[in-house]
Amino acid sequence: MSELTHFDSDGSARMVDVTKKDATERVAVAKGVVTMKPETLRLIGDKKIAKGDVLGVARVAGIMGAKNTPFLIPMCHPLNITSVSVNFKIDEENSKVEIESRVKIFGKTGVEMEALTAVSTAALTIYDMCKSVDKEIVIGDICLLEKSGGKSGLFKSKHP
Repeated sequence: MSELTHFDSDGSARMVDVTKKDATERVAVAKGVVTMKPETLRLIGDKKIAKGDVLGVARVAGIMGAKNTPFLIPMCHPLNITSVSVNFKIDEENSKVEIESRVKIFGKTGVEMEALTAVSTAALTIYDMCKSVDKEIVIGDICLLEKSGGKSGLFKSKHP
């Protein structure tokens, strides 16, 4: 097991010092799934949810979530994010919306948390906009799919 980097020698929480790290292009991709009743999914697809265009609003929310990660996750560094995308795939057969985010920077630390926060925020927005018609919506399977850049290089998840 590697050394825990978010604690000092006294065991106190700290933000990791990235001053001496090399700046590189860093990319992270995350995914998540929102499962709901088939009727709810149809309302989303037909843009008939009372609060408006669910996926359009969720996309913007996901982008905002990525940009605001250091204000939500205490040890995350504020980053100069160069790109965020949030995309959706509607799976009618399984009555779910699959969410994928991709975040890029040129910097000294990775963007995994930003990609995961983008997916989480988009999923929560879908729930918020649809809760009046479906209180049994389930958010799940949020995970990092891949990351690249920095000293550790490429990581690809074994999870589909």
